[in-house]
Amino acid sequence: MKKLIYLSFFICSLVAAQRFRYHTTTQSNGLSGRDLIPATQSGYSSRVRIYKSGNKRILEAKGLPNHNVGNFPNSGNPHSIEQQNYRFEIPLNPEKRSPTPVGMRLDVGVAINGVPFDPGAAEFYKGDPSSGWQYEALSGAITLGVDTNHAHVQPTGAYHYHGKPTGLFKKLGYQKGTLSPLIGWAADGFPIYASTMKINGQVKELKSSYRLKSGTRSIGGRYDGTFVQDYEYKKGSGDLDQCNGIFVITDDYPDGTYAYILTDSYPVIPRCLMGKADPSFYKKMGGRSQSGQSKRGQQQERGPRGGPPEEAIESCRGKSEGDQCSFRAPHGNISGICFSPPRMNSLACRPHHH
Repeated sequence: MKKLIYLSFFICSLVAAQRFRYHTTTQSNGLSGRDLIPATQSGYSSRVRIYKSGNKRILEAKGLPNHNVGNFPNSGNPHSIEQQNYRFEIPLNPEKRSPTPVGMRLDVGVAINGVPFDPGAAEFYKGDPSSGWQYEALSGAITLGVDTNHAHVQPTGAYHYHGKPTGLFKKLGYQKGTLSPLIGWAADGFPIYASTMKINGQVKELKSSYRLKSGTRSIGGRYDGTFVQDYEYKKGSGDLDQCNGIFVITDDYPDGTYAYILTDSYPVIPRCLMGKADPSFYKKMGGRSQSGQSKRGQQQERGPRGGPPEEAIESCRGKSEGDQCSFRAPHGNISGICFSPPRMNSLACRPHHH
């Protein structure tokens, strides 16, 4: 009986705790220069420390960019940039495995200036993640107050990149047609570069292998890039794999390495990882403490006494945020979607109907 009471409380609390903005837009024209907030604000001091410890590369940073930014808060983003206290533990010897979708639980990676790469937006059709339609942050369909660095600010004050970090590119002296310097590292330890790389001895502009689907959506409107789900991976249509990756040889990796590429077109920043993400890349709200350490194993991970029931957590093991899930409860089977509860490092199954 106690478990049944808790489960009912858990379901109700999810409704109150996880609300999303309501949108019905189904068409967009993409972000143009006039849609981006000019990066005219300076005065931030980027403090980054990078060193090796054991089998990890440690990147400690305040999360403050080393380039000009847009004016925050602004009409599309009500948050101010605030100093963070990041400690990312980047594997030195990552192993390439099968692709794993990132979802919205963790940062895909971090730039060398200590600013995270976080491409996903918590914006869904009719405010419902279970609809299966997530708005693409760079589509222009939803006003997010993104600046010309393709970045904006989380409610936590964390400045983060949704697209190509143009201000950082400029600081590094990178421009199109030139060989990309190292831009950062992904959560699994593989490096991140811009789109011009040396392939077979020639500098080449690498292209994404994602393409827009043809036809119209079930919710209406043609596939035009408004939603993440408007795109599909077509092997061989570009240069890169489904995680926007390729094998490269660079000055930083003279023996060669798998690397992620920041492309001009979707996904721009990879939406999946080929290696195992380090726990330090989980977002603060979803399990990264101020020191960047994982909260795995703490009370909120233990089920009924400090969070969702164990069945709700177990049903989302190995899945990504937004995936379908189901579990057995005392009063019957419950179906829903996987989401990231506050202060947890695990996904849990949130019922479709409450």
